[in-house]
Amino acid sequence: MLPSLLAIALLHWAVLLVPGFNVVLLAQLAGGQSRVAAFAAVGGMTTATLAWASLAVMGIGVVFSTQPMLRQGAQIAGGLYLLYLAFNLWRAGASVASVPQETLSKSAAFRVGFMTSALNPKMALFYGSVFATALPPSPSWVHVASAVAVVYLNSIIWHTSLAVAFSQKAVQRAYLRNFARLTKVSGAVVGAFGLRLIVGTIQELRARMP
Repeated sequence: MLPSLLAIALLHWAVLLVPGFNVVLLAQLAGGQSRVAAFAAVGGMTTATLAWASLAVMGIGVVFSTQPMLRQGAQIAGGLYLLYLAFNLWRAGASVASVPQETLSKSAAFRVGFMTSALNPKMALFYGSVFATALPPSPSWVHVASAVAVVYLNSIIWHTSLAVAFSQKAVQRAYLRNFARLTKVSGAVVGAFGLRLIVGTIQELRARMP
């Protein structure tokens, strides 16, 4: 069991270390607002990770593979949500104030963190492929539960580390000195992720057309 769990952990870390919109969101919350808000967002992100990993072992990845319209619909929704976040970030950076006037509540930060990860159905395909590759043909329920626990723990460690790093006083001071510029940059990056998700899905739909 241990070799397969190590393989799952390594594959997962290989993906976690590639910067994504979760990194941008945590930098914005921890650097521009508060560590509490960032930790709440981490709670949302890791909850979504747990949900997708659990669904993957129950076969949702197979469903998405055989019924791509479900996945594509979720991807469009995810892209639109990211564009909505990007618009709000850009508007905050373009406001008269040079520093944030209010911070997200813990519940609001949790929702944002959860939604940014939950509206990414490719996570189910990733976890499904990783589990299919690393798990034996007929794993025990303990083995399956351990595999889900591994990716959940990895996600907690990685995102919590980012929140702690970005919420250091020196980082926060630097972020707040350049709040308007960095918030616009964050909005542009998040918007690029959302646009790429939508455009990629549209291209996939066109490729399937006769």
